[in-house]
Amino acid sequence: MNKKHVFNAGPCLLPQAVLDNAVSAIKDFKGTGVSVLSISHRTKEWEETMNECRALWKELLAIPDGYEVVFLGGGASMEFLYVAMNFLEKKAAYLDTGVWAHKALKEAQGLGDAYALACSSDKNYSYIPKGYEIPSDLDYFHITTNNTIYGTEIKTDIDCPVPLIADMSSDILSRPVDVSKYAMIYGGAQKNAGPAGVAFAIIKKDALGKVSRYLPTMLDYRVHIDKESMFNTPPVFSIFVMNETLKWVKSMGGVKALNEINVKKAKTLYDEIDRNTMFKGTAAVEDRSIMNVCFVMSEGKEHLQDEFMQLAKDNGIIGIKGHRSVGGFRASVYNACTQEDVDALVDCMREFENKHKSA
Repeated sequence: MNKKHVFNAGPCLLPQAVLDNAVSAIKDFKGTGVSVLSISHRTKEWEETMNECRALWKELLAIPDGYEVVFLGGGASMEFLYVAMNFLEKKAAYLDTGVWAHKALKEAQGLGDAYALACSSDKNYSYIPKGYEIPSDLDYFHITTNNTIYGTEIKTDIDCPVPLIADMSSDILSRPVDVSKYAMIYGGAQKNAGPAGVAFAIIKKDALGKVSRYLPTMLDYRVHIDKESMFNTPPVFSIFVMNETLKWVKSMGGVKALNEINVKKAKTLYDEIDRNTMFKGTAAVEDRSIMNVCFVMSEGKEHLQDEFMQLAKDNGIIGIKGHRSVGGFRASVYNACTQEDVDALVDCMREFENKHKSA
């Protein structure tokens, strides 16, 4: 079978070592003779895995004292509601940089006074808004650091006069983060941290307990912190694979080392997009994501899109079709995507250009 080069936006490509360990655990979890799919979450073997996973998050992101990490079933879309339930008392502001940021805002608006402080929809979310001022009377300011559909990213930790909350679903573990600047960081695991089915939340504990509304038990972050993410049966297999993914991140030299690899991968692909006469990028150059590289056919070449898609498929390249709302192409170069994968896509782009130069 020819090698496949996977650029899916999610669920993500997982490292082979992680897949191998998952297969083994499905057969026998830690020598218990029981599959990880059937293991009780109350066994000491599982509690060890939960503790290891929590400790790895803290180590890899240098999470300071006063923060806790919780794992919850579902994905970031559920966290949109969790955030507003736990933090919105009087007023919150959101940076509207794309579909998921807008959906997060909508959930907050259903509970109280929440608004978009700045928005980039005027140019189809192709840039990150700048020059806005964050009011000091907010309960929190919410950002989505990486926008998978449009290929834009906030690559630095902004200074914020109020509690800062960030959805980092698609760029967590891809670059160093100063966690101390955030009241909370959350996201779905299925981009860089594991398979679909579990969300992570890194929460400053003293930022909780500020709202007067009734919090349903399952929507109260304090409950999940107190119960160490096992108030109810956790998504055991998804957390196991997350733990294996974090171990792989550590084996690669940690987040800083992976960031250097990710920057190189993204530069390789963006350089080819900018050079190749058949393609053009869609995101503002200064805001280009290092995780989701979005591009389209050059003007006048749009009719060749399906032909390039077929050539990519013939070369084992999977998952580069752009989101249905924007079209074009999207190559998601998450942590487990290799330089070899990116080089294969670049070679395909060059082959396509050469074919049409000589035509």
